Amino acid sequence: MPDWSYHTLFKPWLSRFPGNAGREFIHRGMSTIASIPGGKSFIEFLGHMSPSGKLSRNLFGLEFESPVGLSGKIDPKLTGTQAFQTLGFGTIEVGPVTVLPRDHVVDASLDSSEDALILPENLQTIGLAATIDTLKKKQLSVPVLIRLEEPETIARHFKGVGDAFVIEIDSLKSPDNLSQIKALLDNRPILIAVRHTVVPETLSKLKEASAFAHGIMIEEDRALRSGKQVLALQQISGMTRALSMIKKEIALPVVTSGGVAEPADALELFRAGAELVFLSGGYIASGPGLPKRIQEAMLDTRKEEKDHPGWAWHWLFGLFILLGGSIVLFYSLTKVLLFYDEAFMQMSRVELIAYNSNLYKFMSHDRMTLAGTMISGGFIYMQLARYGISHGIHWTRKAFNIGSITGFLGILLFLGFGYFDWLHGLFWLILLPVYLIGYTKTRGANGPPSSKNRTNHIAWKKALFGQLLFVILGFSFVLGGVIISTIGTTSVFVDTDLQYICMTPDQLNALNEKLIPVIAHDRAGFGSSLFSVGLLVLTLALWGFHEGAAWVWRTFLIGGIPAFSAGILTHFYIGYLDFIHLFPAYFALALYLGGLWLTRDYFKLSTRLNHKQMPCKTADIP
Repeated sequence: MPDWSYHTLFKPWLSRFPGNAGREFIHRGMSTIASIPGGKSFIEFLGHMSPSGKLSRNLFGLEFESPVGLSGKIDPKLTGTQAFQTLGFGTIEVGPVTVLPRDHVVDASLDSSEDALILPENLQTIGLAATIDTLKKKQLSVPVLIRLEEPETIARHFKGVGDAFVIEIDSLKSPDNLSQIKALLDNRPILIAVRHTVVPETLSKLKEASAFAHGIMIEEDRALRSGKQVLALQQISGMTRALSMIKKEIALPVVTSGGVAEPADALELFRAGAELVFLSGGYIASGPGLPKRIQEAMLDTRKEEKDHPGWAWHWLFGLFILLGGSIVLFYSLTKVLLFYDEAFMQMSRVELIAYNSNLYKFMSHDRMTLAGTMISGGFIYMQLARYGISHGIHWTRKAFNIGSITGFLGILLFLGFGYFDWLHGLFWLILLPVYLIGYTKTRGANGPPSSKNRTNHIAWKKALFGQLLFVILGFSFVLGGVIISTIGTTSVFVDTDLQYICMTPDQLNALNEKLIPVIAHDRAGFGSSLFSVGLLVLTLALWGFHEGAAWVWRTFLIGGIPAFSAGILTHFYIGYLDFIHLFPAYFALALYLGGLWLTRDYFKLSTRLNHKQMPCKTADIP
């Protein structure tokens, strides 16, 4: 569940569920999707959240793919663990684990007035037996840290379960007691957890216990009120002070848990020396995309750029499609029928105009819309090559390949009509080697994206709604391509087409039995082109939203003009103005304009606006 769906669609109505039903509904739903065949790939397609190998690290003898983890406070019933490992987390904390289950007496919630997470004073837990049984069934692929609330009593039950363990400093009767617990856990890694506000007074105890521990976990502070604990979402200043104090006195790796509300908070903790950062309330408030945003911000600070010269072949591929679309547009506005069309039908354009001028205009309309789609698609390919693949960004190469391969496969739709457009075939034969050379030369373009986004400012909040509009737009194009291709390969016409032409299919066949195959060929060509361009728009919307990436906004802006101009103005040009027929185009245009308006500040923020002038409380996000 990416941020563009979480904040705009799910969060507003999930908050209306009674008790913790909303949390459990979304956790179970995501885990169900992640568990079915292809589910993890679907989640990755929607959010592109897999962490970069550049951020992996080895701690406590364990390999962490990402330095961002998830606190056990978020999923006390372990219903979402199957999904969380697909959302960019490098590790998941489980617990606290107690001998017996403990139900919640206070519902978990976000308090927007205090900008805090509200939890029961004694955290909910499913108990020892259920925890062990669940973890054995899940077989998670990321390291699991288990928090033991009663370590002396339950440690011996965790043989073969869990990768590391978290024990709160308050749970230790004495530092020596930790050595006994460690033996019960087969000497697996143990982290000592301590709230940042009590570090000064417990420092000596921490130093003694550190002789038996592998690391220290600095946790967010809490305020206890009437059976509930209030956890402020942002606690960076206190946590960094505690981190600095511990790093000076104890030579152990230090991780943090909670107190992070936005990427800037996590970056500050990493700069202060934190090895891992676990998210708690900030994850709920900022959304499931927070791990990805943190990782992209970390990569942005490294400023590593590589040039992949093979991008020029992909740029040339896009240029050829753009020029091909321009040629099609020229002929659709002049001759419409080329010489080989006339030779196939054994009918000249003059004869066709004389018999039914609307039929001639209708054929012109099909070719104009194809031309506009080709020009838009060609421009998007060129942008992906120039600003993405050239810098080795993996998602741009993946989007390019998805669009181009589906475009090549679209030629198969032409083979069933008894009419093969040899010029179209020749065009693809020219494009194929250009694409293959580019594909081969850019195989090394597998780098992760970076982003300048650091805070939950207003432009970011608006952009989530704009991103949703672009995702719907891309999906609409894909769906439209499927529908048009299906119509082109079956009935060829819809009712409004026949009303405009003023002829039935039987009458068209009586006029010339080769006329419908030519029209069907054009419809299938437009449908397949719209499908592949729709995939380009969809992947650009799903994967390309990174603050300061102004080229992505320009791609949407300029890339949409040819397609919408051809798709809408063409109908005015030929007088085909049926509202029902044009409604999908009007709907898509509204999505396009709304998306551009809502995302403009976000994509151009680094050069136009100062982040500090755009505060936006995390808990205020709808």
